[in-house]
Amino acid sequence: MDEKEFALNDIVEMKKQHPCGVNRWKIIRIGMDIRIKCEGCGHSVMLPRREFMKKMKKVIERHEAS
Repeated sequence: MDEKEFALNDIVEMKKQHPCGVNRWKIIRIGMDIRIKCEGCGHSVMLPRREFMKKMKKVIERHEAS
């Protein structure tokens, strides 16, 4: 299994879209669990890291640390 690279505040695309119709999620917490927030309606979801890795499709925007 290839390791997907992601970081805090990155915008990611999941395999299934949210019921609100948007498929852009912002990573707001990283640890054993990953918390992501829908960019459309603001709903947040916490997923175990293993499940998040399976459901994440790709990183849309990387957060630039300054």
